[in-house]
Amino acid sequence: MWKYCPSCASTEIGFDGSHRYSCPACGFVFYQNTAAATGCIIRGKGGILLLVRGKEPAKGKLDLPGGFVDPGEGALEGLRRELREEIGWEPAGKTEGSFTLLASFPNTYPYRGTVYHTCDLFFTLDAPDLTGDDLRGQEEEIGGFRFVGPQNIRPEDLAFDSTRRALRAYLAAYYPALPN
Repeated sequence: MWKYCPSCASTEIGFDGSHRYSCPACGFVFYQNTAAATGCIIRGKGGILLLVRGKEPAKGKLDLPGGFVDPGEGALEGLRRELREEIGWEPAGKTEGSFTLLASFPNTYPYRGTVYHTCDLFFTLDAPDLTGDDLRGQEEEIGGFRFVGPQNIRPEDLAFDSTRRALRAYLAAYYPALPN
């Protein structure tokens, strides 16, 4: 990540191979911590809402709405913001406060030559009246929307391992008769 110490400009900066950078010349220490991210399994009128990724990584693959939690946000705050930004929608009325935490999985997110380690928190939300007409995609991020029946979700079509694991956990909990 660094060739020079950001504190004293020494070339002695070292990396422990896991998450800690340190400089023996001045004592600088930096921890590369895991980033928090969210995803939401929304069950709408036509099935589970999946997004078509409009950019790398995994352009063209399917994903759940969500994204990185910004500094100063809680997980649900970040998820609500991401829903507004990515799909132009947020729950109101009966669905307003009905997010349920489903699971959390580690993930990696490769972006422009850097691999970010994330802790992905997955929530569920029932929005029985939600249709594609209610959604507006963030053009630079989203290539489209699909409502997919639970029996038609194919793990190989999904962008990230954590998303596959979350949907597997969701299907096992809510549709136990389906084959895993």
